[in-house]
Amino acid sequence: MKTAVVNFKTDEATKIKAQAAAKQIGIPLSNLLNAYLYELASTGSVHFTVSEPMTEKMEELIAVAEKEIAAGEVSGPFESLEEMFDHLDSL
Repeated sequence: MKTAVVNFKTDEATKIKAQAAAKQIGIPLSNLLNAYLYELASTGSVHFTVSEPMTEKMEELIAVAEKEIAAGEVSGPFESLEEMFDHLDSL
């Protein structure tokens, strides 16, 4: 594969944040940018998502849900959608 160099400008803060985000998921920034370019070239589109950081409130909600699961205070599993909707209607 013949390689080419692509240069572009961005502000220093964005570069530092992008490098940190790439490092956090274990991918060098250059590989991540190459993957974005490949997707753009292949599909004509690029999808961006940012995962929401865990907040104290989210941690509390997860702890409550885990306690409910451990205590068996959950619905289902259901054998069919009809069974699930019947259960929901009964609440």
